[in-house]
Amino acid sequence: MAATLGFPPICGSCPKALILGSLPSQKSVQLGQYYGHPQNAFWRIMGDLVDAGPNLPYPERATRLESSRIAVWDVLAASVRPGSMDAAIVGATARGNDFSTFFGQHTGIRLVCFNGQAAQKYFRKLVSSNTRRDFADIDFQTLPSTSPAYAAMTYREKLQTWSKILVPIIAE
Repeated sequence: MAATLGFPPICGSCPKALILGSLPSQKSVQLGQYYGHPQNAFWRIMGDLVDAGPNLPYPERATRLESSRIAVWDVLAASVRPGSMDAAIVGATARGNDFSTFFGQHTGIRLVCFNGQAAQKYFRKLVSSNTRRDFADIDFQTLPSTSPAYAAMTYREKLQTWSKILVPIIAE
């Protein structure tokens, strides 16, 4: 089985917050966009928080995130994953993105939010402790997954928790 490849980041010139998923789903790969599954709450949440909702064309959503100083990327650059569930990621094939270079180029990032537990797990596993130590001034938080597979919280509860992404942007 071929590996699923990640996307380049959505990232403007001066992001303050970074949202990290695990790896694009099959639907996202098919559409060539982050969080492409229509049942995923990500774009609905971004619509409520920064007016980058699913009613807009994808390029406009990305532009609105960039102008809101929010970047989006995935922890994994590639991995074999039969299906779209994070639990199906074959850990032995998981290859992380180059966060040392990314954070070195985007020194204004003050908050990293993991979109669910899997993203946080792979970040801890694949990103060296030296890199994490170099960015000790960044707050890392795990937020509830926006995936339709995570149904332990209501949309309103997820939205309230996800509003944390605005803290470094408002603090300017």
